[in-house]
Amino acid sequence: MRHLLSGLIVALAMLSVLSTAQARITRIEIEKTEPAYGGKLFGDVGAYELLTGKAYGEVDPKLPGNAIIQDIDLASRNARGMVEYSTDIAILRPADPRHSNHILLFNVVNRGNKGAVSLFNADASAVQAENNLLAAPGDGWLQRQGYTLIWFGWQGDVLPGNGRMTIRVPVAHNPDGSTLTGIVRAEMVVTDLTDSLPISAGWFTRAGTHRPYPSVSTDNRRPLADGFLPTLTVRGRENAPRRPIPNAAWHFGVCGAAEADPATLCLPSGFQPGHLYELIYRAKDPMVLGLGLAAARDLGTFLQTRDQDDAGTPNPVIHGAGVKSILMGTSQSGRFVRTVIMLGFNQAETGGRVFDAAMPHIGGGMIALNIRFAQPGHAWGEEIDHLAPAYEFPFSYTRQTDPLTGRTQGVLDRCEATNTCPLIIHAATTLEMWEGRQSLSFTDPLGRHDVADPPNVRTYILASTQHAPALSPQPREAPFGACYQQSNPNPYTWTMRALLDALTRWVRDGTLPPPSQVPTIAAGTLVAPDAVRFPEIPATDYGGVERPEVRFLAVNNPLAVYDRGPGYKAGMMTGVITRDPPGVGDARYQVLVPQVNADGNDLGGIRGLFVQVPIGTYTGWNLFRDDWFTNGFCTLLGSFIPFAATRADRERTGDPRPSIEERYKSREAYVAAIRETAAKLVAARFLLPEDAERLVAVAELNGIRTGP
Repeated sequence: MRHLLSGLIVALAMLSVLSTAQARITRIEIEKTEPAYGGKLFGDVGAYELLTGKAYGEVDPKLPGNAIIQDIDLASRNARGMVEYSTDIAILRPADPRHSNHILLFNVVNRGNKGAVSLFNADASAVQAENNLLAAPGDGWLQRQGYTLIWFGWQGDVLPGNGRMTIRVPVAHNPDGSTLTGIVRAEMVVTDLTDSLPISAGWFTRAGTHRPYPSVSTDNRRPLADGFLPTLTVRGRENAPRRPIPNAAWHFGVCGAAEADPATLCLPSGFQPGHLYELIYRAKDPMVLGLGLAAARDLGTFLQTRDQDDAGTPNPVIHGAGVKSILMGTSQSGRFVRTVIMLGFNQAETGGRVFDAAMPHIGGGMIALNIRFAQPGHAWGEEIDHLAPAYEFPFSYTRQTDPLTGRTQGVLDRCEATNTCPLIIHAATTLEMWEGRQSLSFTDPLGRHDVADPPNVRTYILASTQHAPALSPQPREAPFGACYQQSNPNPYTWTMRALLDALTRWVRDGTLPPPSQVPTIAAGTLVAPDAVRFPEIPATDYGGVERPEVRFLAVNNPLAVYDRGPGYKAGMMTGVITRDPPGVGDARYQVLVPQVNADGNDLGGIRGLFVQVPIGTYTGWNLFRDDWFTNGFCTLLGSFIPFAATRADRERTGDPRPSIEERYKSREAYVAAIRETAAKLVAARFLLPEDAERLVAVAELNGIRTGP
């Protein structure tokens, strides 16, 4: 009996060790629980509550699923040989879990900022400082459905402040404990004249939001022992020659400060708006940022499978049989979602699937996170961040062979090998087609034929939309902010709600979503940029706003094969970059864009209500104002050019597009067109019935819209 008891104790001890080893989140700390929205009730779901705190995790660097994390072997370890991290968490849950819809919606933060509420909840009140989750929830659509929303930090170089969520990860060192160094290229862009900038300050990484990698030396005039000297250049366009700025004309530090600062630059003559400043320097102390991928995996696993943490703190969300999870992100966060899948982080350490479904939104390409000295806050662009790692083969979910690199890959390779692929709805705007190379996700690399999605994937292009809809009121005179034209206000909240509803039904009930809706080569709706038949729209003064003539220059964002050095693995967007700027190959991938109708509105993809019943031309591209990156894409913004109110107005300006009065003979005719189109979109499952009723009611009340 004593031997039996002893054996049982040993077995239980081993089980405890195994359980701890598999449960990578070791501790959950809920620092605050409070009623959300002042106790507001959301239909049958009732009230919500907000939980905020931290999750603590540890990663075994010896396990195969973790070995891919760049520099995991160079990170400090605890007494158990594990690499530790901690991440901020926020959970918005039904106060009564019985009223949940049993969907955990993990919303990936964007540069530390929470999303989802203003994406899926309509009304201006939902367009808030995203980080204030207790602000007005708009029409509360997410809450009325009963979703549990979860946010977590994953980007270790995001600085705390203004409600941003971050993750704390270790710094990598050489095996002997000495400082690890490497070459870093920092691209800096400003919108206002300034003489001092953090090295990390770019278009998407504004000053004070991201932690720079410090220079190994603050003396920019004395070469290092191996002869290396940092350089600073400036150019007015991405493809313009770099003009060196003499090292005597700048230094590390804040202008006027007594002490040098290895993470800041001073340029007494001033950093000018509309220019690209490029610093090549030797940095130190790279963070092991790839742990952000493990944090997504481990938090997802914990919240869905465990009852409590190692200390007995209970799991704060509903979980277990019948509960499904969706990992979704917008823009940068959408690229993070795709990278989680591509690098195999949707497989739990126990071997099963982590997230049941995924929704990358306006997130083509991948996130440059799992790289030594990574700068994941940068993006892609025709002018800004053009050379940043973001879009490299493989592009599509479907496995293909790349004729330029010779590699055969697909985004789903790893999860297909382990049977851990999620159901995926990938949604993008027209802007990602023009500026973000999105067509490569559903054509072959040379753009010669269409490529179908795998059975677990649906792709939808939101026709005639920009990255995020422009808010009102818009500027009424040139320059229109940073752009040449007013930006595109065409909303896509209604479509995104329908797509999230379709994904929920797919993952929870097994109901297939609508077929993918994208422009295609076969239908003639996906073409080379110079084959787009865009109308010649003259300068106009409609509505008292003077707009310049539209310049359609067939601008696009070309993509080549980049050589970032032998330590960089392009097929996994992982490794060590030693050549920056990268070498650029001669061959180009073929990026295609949507064909348009006579109004200039897109023909392919999901053509929403305001594209089918338009009051103007909505594009997925715009140009910068003339004094900023002239004739280059105005980053992430499309255009809006309204129709003339009357035939006389359009004939006076020479506008070829029919006027409002020629399109809609009466208020009743416009309302009828809205009602008929809304009904068709509902039937196609691209508009929810309640949203169709709402939009028809607005048309009945207000009649024909007169502006964006």
